[in-house]
Amino acid sequence: MTKPVFDRVALIGLGLIASSMFWAIKRGGLAGEVTGYARSQATRDTACEIGLCDRVCDTVADAVEGADLVVLCVPVGAMGSVAAEMAASLKSGAIISDVGSVKRAVIDAVQPHLPEDVHFVPAHPLAGTEHSGPESGFAELYDNRWCIIVPAYKDTSPEAVAKLRALWEGMGANVDQMDADHHDLVLAVTSHAPHLIAYTMVGVADDLRRVTDSEVIKYSAAGFRDFTRIAASDPTMWRDVFLNNKDATLEILGRFTEELFALQRAIRTGDGDHLFDYFTHTRAIRRGIIEAGQDTEAPDFGRGAPKS
Repeated sequence: MTKPVFDRVALIGLGLIASSMFWAIKRGGLAGEVTGYARSQATRDTACEIGLCDRVCDTVADAVEGADLVVLCVPVGAMGSVAAEMAASLKSGAIISDVGSVKRAVIDAVQPHLPEDVHFVPAHPLAGTEHSGPESGFAELYDNRWCIIVPAYKDTSPEAVAKLRALWEGMGANVDQMDADHHDLVLAVTSHAPHLIAYTMVGVADDLRRVTDSEVIKYSAAGFRDFTRIAASDPTMWRDVFLNNKDATLEILGRFTEELFALQRAIRTGDGDHLFDYFTHTRAIRRGIIEAGQDTEAPDFGRGAPKS
């Protein structure tokens, strides 16, 4: 049997990411006990009903007491207040981590509240679905996906980083490490700006639907359906992402606007060579994603048929 990486893990926030962590931890025998806490009584009740966490606590203090690892799985905008609330109850030597899509803002919000005798090792699993809530989690979410570890300090304990890496690898993830500012720029390219573009395109289509009755929805092709899948993501989480990764997202959106203007010009002037070369280049990037094992060539992109 696999030796646990941690004796006790506390998951603060019990949505898709935390619930998937719990099932993956249990699958791999990675912790002796997993406690959980959610601010909503309804969420805690649901967690108890489906067996999510070994023990669901009514306060964040109870959940983190005695925990060797505490993982903040709440929206980025709430992490600072949660850190302040739990600080006095943290075990000396505990590792504090998170799963936020933004790292510099999380470090700035959480770090001032933590006692000096704990290790702050932020992380970001690059995995998810458009679903949310405690019932949406599943153990396989992190299999062959990437988790980026972003130590908060230059002198962060290598042992603490190694233990967090072992946990994520045990849950099936590939693990990389980078600094906070670089992480935020990379994610602005690969996640944040694409989400904002998807939200915008779906909003445009909704306006058009009023003009064309129901045709935009009724005759949606695969491209628009993928936009709607992305745009169905949790609104609280994405509001906080954009407000807390403002500079990097605006920089990438500026670059996107420049590229869009160039394509508009090519279409307007009939420059087929430019369009063909551009699409050939971007098609090669898609091929690289498939070869890296981060998606499939299946028509449904490996996501399977919707659950009935």
